Amino acid sequence: MLTDHHAGAGRSMDAQGEEITVDQAAEDFAAEVARWREVRGMSKRALARAMGFDPSYVSHVESGRHKPSEDFARLADEALKAGKSIWRRWRTYEKARVRTSLTPSSPSAPHRLEQPYATDSALVVQHDAASLQYDGRSYRLTMRRLLRNTGTEPVTRYLIRISVDRYPGDPEQSNAHYRAHPLTWDELDLTATCRGEKMRWQAKHDRDAFKEVWLLFDNEHGRFPLYPGESVWIEYAYTVGHEKWATGSSGPCVCPPSSSKSNWSSRLLSTPSSGAPRHP
Repeated sequence: MLTDHHAGAGRSMDAQGEEITVDQAAEDFAAEVARWREVRGMSKRALARAMGFDPSYVSHVESGRHKPSEDFARLADEALKAGKSIWRRWRTYEKARVRTSLTPSSPSAPHRLEQPYATDSALVVQHDAASLQYDGRSYRLTMRRLLRNTGTEPVTRYLIRISVDRYPGDPEQSNAHYRAHPLTWDELDLTATCRGEKMRWQAKHDRDAFKEVWLLFDNEHGRFPLYPGESVWIEYAYTVGHEKWATGSSGPCVCPPSSSKSNWSSRLLSTPSSGAPRHP
């Protein structure tokens, strides 16, 4: 089911109340791995090393080039202490795969998994800045990024990720907390601008403690894509209530990006030492 969010012009792309397709299940698995990897503050290479896989393997799984496997799911869940969240996503994928293999179907055009980030367009983050405000009830995070298109095709959207972890080190408790108190679109109050123009947004994954959102280079007045060779500042902001923030927080801490490439995303993370948010 596709749900339009008129206030933010967003749209949920997760299947709800319907049998999920094998392609969507694979995307959901990749997103779950990426979510927990970032929550734990691990690079793709670090996770691959911890699992005993080739350094590029995690990248291939997250990008959809490699299909989920039982061995990978078990090891990733253990390495990331995901409380069986990754394992459950693999079970969903496997059920969809088996169901598809048993269902006769007419030949169709090959489906290309949507890449999590605009890597094909060589989108580069040249500068990154963040500010955090707390009013006693909620946190409002504002991100400013200078994006440059070093590719050969126009860029029409940019993916961000929002992820929270109330109880670092205790994924089962965090999962239970967010099942009872999920992040909502109304609460997040996501806004985005580019060159002073409001940007529409479109939800890619909508889960209790994890959102992936496409920021679109367009609005009701027209489109303003980022053309090859161009750079542009974008700014976006969202809100998270105090009760969904990490426990034991001694104050916000915003870290500089670890990579200038666009294969990282906005997120709200917690570390065992401070419980404060970090950014890649």
